[in-house]
Amino acid sequence: MNWSGLESLLSGVNKYSTAFGRIWLSMVFVFRVLVFVVAAQRVWGDESKDFVCNTKQPGCTNVCYDNIFPISHIRLWALQLIFVTCPSLMVMAHVKFREGKNKKYVEQHNGSHLYANPGKKRGGLWWTYLLSLVFKAGFDAAFLYILFRIYHGYDLPKLSKCSLDPCPNTVDCFISRPTEKKIFMLFMVVSSALCILMCILEMVYLVCKRIIKLAKVRHENDRIMFAESHQLKTLSPPRSQFHADPTLADSKMSLSRREKTQREHKTTFL
Repeated sequence: MNWSGLESLLSGVNKYSTAFGRIWLSMVFVFRVLVFVVAAQRVWGDESKDFVCNTKQPGCTNVCYDNIFPISHIRLWALQLIFVTCPSLMVMAHVKFREGKNKKYVEQHNGSHLYANPGKKRGGLWWTYLLSLVFKAGFDAAFLYILFRIYHGYDLPKLSKCSLDPCPNTVDCFISRPTEKKIFMLFMVVSSALCILMCILEMVYLVCKRIIKLAKVRHENDRIMFAESHQLKTLSPPRSQFHADPTLADSKMSLSRREKTQREHKTTFL
């Protein structure tokens, strides 16, 4: 399998990922793909050749091997890595679709852009990215469950009992290097669990960031509406000093009446 081609293809997802996504991709290629290619394939390379049962009955060893190893660890992990990394291609496909749409829009509208940044996680791309995280975590969890059910709790016993036809009776079967294989199996299980954790953390990060952003926008809209509804009315201009003061007129009128009364009083007295 050409893992280098898959690596070069998924490396383009890095520029559209968050910090958690970059850590997830590094963990996948360093702790899973690299270990799978360099060590795991060699460890499981002799699983069928060195599987031994204490019988010479034709077909008994093959039947017991099929019962103990329903599916090879190597093939199961290869299938798991393919399923887990494929959702990242959804994000790349969506970004490429946006770039093509933006290019057509620029040609039709004289240089104006439909998307300022096609790789920005907004609108439909945000949902695509979140859905890819759900698929990645779900595929990893599903394969861990399958491995748990097949191998009864991630265990590889040194001695296995087999009594299936055409075995004449219950025979003892032995796995080659069971301890080493169990260590590698646990390592791959822990790596898968860490990748699931990183996907969950990234989902929480994206959702919380979106909620905070929406809360800020709503708060800003409420503030603007409050300011518009409580605008102060323009104050009336101050009275000019040249305008007539009615109180002043009343006081002058009262003074004139008082002077007239005094003159009449003087005339009467004389």
